[in-house]
Order: sequence, then structure tokens, then C-alpha cells
Amino acid sequence: MSDRLKKLSDAGVSIWLDDLSRQRISSGDLARLVAESSVTGVTTNPTIFAGALADGESYESQVRILRDRGVSVEDAIKQITTDDVRAACDVMSATNRATDGVDGRVSIEVEPGLARDTAGTIAQARELAEMVGRDNVLIKIPATLEGLEAITEVIGHGISVNVTLIFSLERYQGVMDAYLAGLEKAAEQGRDLSRLHSVASFFVSRVDSEVDKRLDKLGGEQASGLKGKAAVANARLAYELYQQVFESGERFAALKAKGANAQRPLWASTGVKDPAYPDTLYVADLIVPGTVNTMPEKTMDAFADHGEVVADAVTPHLDDARATMKALEEAGIDLDDVVKVLEDEGVEKFDKSWSELVETVKTALQKR
Repeated sequence: MSDRLKKLSDAGVSIWLDDLSRQRISSGDLARLVAESSVTGVTTNPTIFAGALADGESYESQVRILRDRGVSVEDAIKQITTDDVRAACDVMSATNRATDGVDGRVSIEVEPGLARDTAGTIAQARELAEMVGRDNVLIKIPATLEGLEAITEVIGHGISVNVTLIFSLERYQGVMDAYLAGLEKAAEQGRDLSRLHSVASFFVSRVDSEVDKRLDKLGGEQASGLKGKAAVANARLAYELYQQVFESGERFAALKAKGANAQRPLWASTGVKDPAYPDTLYVADLIVPGTVNTMPEKTMDAFADHGEVVADAVTPHLDDARATMKALEEAGIDLDDVVKVLEDEGVEKFDKSWSELVETVKTALQKR
């Protein structure tokens, strides 16, 4: 077992793999990562599935069956992806039981084209949950304004949710409010709140990529000194909001008394985009108990090799984080515009990956 990853897990960080493929499941690789690398969950998205299906070999027999049945491309994608997620859920089931449902979770995302469609998101979230048919699945819903209402409704229906594409503190507050409203709705309907779980995926590296680009345009020593600092500062302040809502907030306290679980912060997009930065930056600097870090395998391997664990890399640095965000604004960085651009780009990137996935499956179904 990796000592560094075990120490990270022992520090209260749940390690989730940001990747999934049929080959990873059937080869036993996912089970190995659970046993040897302290992996306790899996996240997926259209980009990951597009890459897995492009490889093709592991899916040939199923694609042949689906082709012979004459299914649509859309239905084929649902069948293929939910089969993978169901199998991964089964691999993670022991972890799920051992952690009382907190970990051992596998995520599957609603179609990116529904990001601005509340009703469509709700309908597909329910459909995907039913198709996977496992209690340890998380349905990923983007944190667009339209997504917030969907989060409340889906949680109210008794479905656990991974909220994705969160970039700003303001939107994160809205996500937490949507989750609490969903719990309240579920309670009104007599649902067992202890069975509902959620994570809020706060994106990290993309914030630095966008801010650094703008700092380069500004130029000068002050701007240069702020590069590579926005993402971690932003995430640390998000954790402070989490504490205010779930550790000391009265609204959640009332729900907790009924068995509700806190919505844990999940650090997403933790692979370093700029090679000038340490390759473990978005793991090491965001270690704090009660969080999830979903990593590409490359980042996980880097941390296993040379990552350093501290008990709490977040709460002692909150004042510094506030100072960093203030300095960025004073330097001329429009943070509101940054997060708007990032959200729009995030939806657009997932749309592009979904289109690639559709074309990959369409081509496979047409082969004879």
C-alpha cells in the first residue's frame, strides 16, 4: 500500500479516482487501487467516457448487441455508461458499507446539453439513478443557475447528488442552499435522510489557468507574484463557507438531528495545468478533514511518490486566502467575470466531449 496516500486518507481526505473505463474494471485495476492506493470513490464525465469508448476493444461485444437490436445512439450511450458505473459501484460496495455510505461512491453525469434545462436535468437524473440501480451512485448535476433547482428536486426525490462545475463562492453558497432545501423536501416526504449523500465539486486548477492568463496580460511584478495563488485561496475560502453552513449553521443542525449528512466539499480539476507548479499542488495545499479530492491517476501517482501530508493545510491559511483574493481584485482581476467565463467554458467543454462521445458510438454502431 502507498504510505503517502494512506497518510492522506488518514488525514481525513477521501481519495477518489477521476477516471473510469470497462478495462479498468474488468482487469481488476480499480479493485487494486482500492486495496493499494486508498481509493474510496470514482468520478466520471463525458470526457472520460469519450476516451474510454474511443479505445473500443472492451466495448465491442456490447456495441455489436446494441447494433443488432437497432438501438439509438442516445440509448446506446446510456446503456454502455450505466453498465460501467453499475460495475464500478459493485467494486466500491464494500467501501460504501464500511463507511456507512459516505464513500464507495461512483458518479455519472447528466447530459451536458441539459445544463440550462431544469426539468430535463431532473428527468434524466431520475432515469440514470434507476438504470444504474445502485445505492452508492451519485448523479452529477452542474451548478448552473438552472441546475440549482434541479439539485433540490433530485435530492427531494431521494437521489444522492454530486454537484459539479462550481467555481465561485457565491455559487457555492447557492449549491449548499439547494442541498439543504432538498433535504427539507425529502424530510417532508418522510424519506430517510441518512441515506442521502452529496458532494460539492469545487473546481481548482482551471481557476489558476484563467487568472494566470489575465495576470500575464497585466504584466508587472505585482501581477507575476500573484500567479498560481488564486485557485487554492478560492478553495480554502469555500471550505470556510462549508464550516459556516454545516458545522455551525442552525439550518443544517435541524436536519442533522433528523439523520442528514453534510454535503462534503470535493476538490475537482486537481491535475496541475502549468508544469511550472508542483504536480501535487492542488492536493497538498487543500488537505483538511472531511473533504474529497478527485484525482487523475497521474496526480495520484505523483502524490504517492512524493506528496507531503500536513494535518490541516486549509484553516490556518484563511486570512492569507482573503488577502490573496483582495490583492487579485486590486491588481485588476475581475473575479466575477473569471467564474462566468469558467462556467461557460466548462459547459462548452463537456458539450464538445459529449459530441465526440456521440460520434464515437454512432461510428461503432454503423460498423459491419
